[in-house]
Amino acid sequence: MTMVPRSFDERYRAVEARDSRFDGQFIMAVRTTGIYCRPSCPARTPKRENAEFYLTSAAAHEAGYRACRRCLPDAVPGSPEWNVRQDTVGRAMRLIAEGVVERDGVQALSARLGYSPRHLTRLLTEELGAGPLALARSHRAHSARLLLTSTELTIADVAFSAGFGSIRQCNDTLREVFGMTPTELRARRRGPAPAPGCIHLVLPVREPFDLRGTLRWMADRAIPGMEAADGTGFARTLLLPGGPARFDLREDPGRTDRVRLQVHVTELSDVGMLAARVRRLFDLDADPLAIDSALSGDPRLSPLVARTPGIRVPGVSDPHEMLIRAMIGQQISVAAARAMVTSLVHSLGTVGEDAAGEPRRFFPAMETIAERGHEALRGPAARIRAITRAAAALADGTLTLGVADDAGELRARLLAQPGIGPWTADYVRMRVAHDPDVFLPGDSAMRAGARRAGLPAETGALTEWASRSAPWRSYVTAHLWRAALSPRQKTSPTPPAREKVT
Repeated sequence: MTMVPRSFDERYRAVEARDSRFDGQFIMAVRTTGIYCRPSCPARTPKRENAEFYLTSAAAHEAGYRACRRCLPDAVPGSPEWNVRQDTVGRAMRLIAEGVVERDGVQALSARLGYSPRHLTRLLTEELGAGPLALARSHRAHSARLLLTSTELTIADVAFSAGFGSIRQCNDTLREVFGMTPTELRARRRGPAPAPGCIHLVLPVREPFDLRGTLRWMADRAIPGMEAADGTGFARTLLLPGGPARFDLREDPGRTDRVRLQVHVTELSDVGMLAARVRRLFDLDADPLAIDSALSGDPRLSPLVARTPGIRVPGVSDPHEMLIRAMIGQQISVAAARAMVTSLVHSLGTVGEDAAGEPRRFFPAMETIAERGHEALRGPAARIRAITRAAAALADGTLTLGVADDAGELRARLLAQPGIGPWTADYVRMRVAHDPDVFLPGDSAMRAGARRAGLPAETGALTEWASRSAPWRSYVTAHLWRAALSPRQKTSPTPPAREKVT
């Protein structure tokens, strides 16, 4: 599904070419030096007989290698495989990035995936060369390095916010992984020290990246008081396990290979989770060259790809919120849905200070929507009942929804819920499970975009045509949404004309 080289020869050629496209997709380790590097490392290419390749830095750690000090191989976008793969390994990697192992342990991770800890460890080790504990340890080391080089947090705060159980454990891990102490890592920071009061992070991105288009898409849906978007950034408040949080993502002037993230959290332990959610929200780990190359093979899609290289499919910052917002948007325009969600947030959402001390609004709890949603929602009674029932099911756990869910099982669970039809289930599957192969033939804006692109607008014919673009049909959908926009109309895709609500 990606461009990642599979054979030794393919990977070695990528290293010889110092091809940055593959940074984050695999690791090269050098037997004679005991270090591992990103494929684009400027150091001299090792002899073939001295090179080894791994899919994760954790596997290289387990094999006894440490990270290269010159190229910092963990300071790259994550592998696109973990965002799009729907198997157990991909789902496990998404949960590990969410900090499940640090918060709840391997037992909870295994339970979420439906396996015993022993079987999950065996499965991950066989494919990735490292089990869940080693993968989580590598993730902690990466988080600690990022905080050390991006913030003025004390080393003790860095250790605990990255998920380590003690300062000594953090120090030992960083020495083992990077060959440097925390103090030495911090000394490598370039530029002035960050301002106090918030955490400033730099998130690497694979190019090309259609940041401006993604921001316009989000601006159309931004809820006043909770979210804000303009041409250069997006900010919002949300509730995390440690309490209220806020983030503000901005483009980095003069740089297209990274974005800047300003974070305010109640508990430092939420920093890693929030950064992972922002990466998914903006689809930062996508492989745009692979996607654009595949879609450009169709002569009718090629002009759209050329017009918008590096298009992204936005994810979510909160899966439960996404379902409620999608259900509200059934059968109405984006502008009308935004107005109704705004009414819901302003009527039932909590109001208070975020972690930065600013007054902010937060999306209502599912329990509140279940009990009082009828007070704020307008429209057909059947739709309101469907929304409040879904909120109640999410609140009591009879309906589960998360970024590591199997996409097919997630769709089936949603369709079994009264009032949720195929468009809503597939739209949620696209954004929550980040399934890259979702197509929405019933979406009116997408059909309008198809007509403008010279494609068949009839549902059956459009679906048949789109089948040639598997497994990237979610990105086809994004391109057709973009094609539907005219210079005078700056609205975003509308839901389908009809979706029955019972």
